[in-house]
Amino acid sequence: MKMSPDAFLAWKNKAITLLGMSGVGKTTLANCLPKSSWFHYSADYRIGTRYMGEAIIDNAKKEAMKVRFLRDLLCSDSIYIGSNITVDNLEPLSSFLGKVGDRSKGGLSYDEFVARQRLHREGEIGALGDVRTFIAKAKDIYGYDHFINDAGGSACEINHEETIRSLADHTLILYIRAERDMEDELIRRQKESPKPLYYQEGFFAESLAEYFEEHGIDSTETMDPDHFTRWIFPRLVEHRRPLYRSIADNYGYTLSASDAGRVRSEEEFLDLVAETVGRS
Repeated sequence: MKMSPDAFLAWKNKAITLLGMSGVGKTTLANCLPKSSWFHYSADYRIGTRYMGEAIIDNAKKEAMKVRFLRDLLCSDSIYIGSNITVDNLEPLSSFLGKVGDRSKGGLSYDEFVARQRLHREGEIGALGDVRTFIAKAKDIYGYDHFINDAGGSACEINHEETIRSLADHTLILYIRAERDMEDELIRRQKESPKPLYYQEGFFAESLAEYFEEHGIDSTETMDPDHFTRWIFPRLVEHRRPLYRSIADNYGYTLSASDAGRVRSEEEFLDLVAETVGRS
């Protein structure tokens, strides 16, 4: 959605999508907006509850069934397993996504990993496609004036034009661009504590082939999952940068992470967005 600064400030029911790498400050920026008047929508939470919730729980049950004590209790309906996923705790979604590699080191087989990646992509398309519906719900059911969509870090990778167009039609898209020093910090954090990630399928296949050649292996079964996750992350940052930029150039606006990090209130947020819109 493109508009002038005056039109943005006069927009009676503002709806904004925040794009950017995980850790770049999207959620921190969103939290500057009062929850009394802004409906806060987390795409990752929607993925983990609406679209992948059953798969997450089924996977936990499968692991529990490997323990005889828990298996007997599950089979007799004496216990149940649920997912305690929240907007602030997305660990159930992350742990289900997993890492590819040696299963003795907690990795997933290639086929299982790819299947979960595809499930995540479909969930992300669904969750972002639901934004339009939730904008209406937020106003009509709950009485919120405004709407903020905190999109997942992999939103730029879904390669689904219809979904991106829907976001652009119903929200003002803000890409929070990480400067090089912040990218370096994100890479440092991932190397320190490697987290499961979503990869565009073509990028993943090309990167895996490069990793095999560089390290002299020919199967994910012998691959250290954490080592691969650390190795691929800087490449992922490079891969995603032009994808974010393309969405912002075509459908929205770009805001530097350093500018976003200085926002402390709703007023400062709105002023910064208006200034960003005006620069474009």
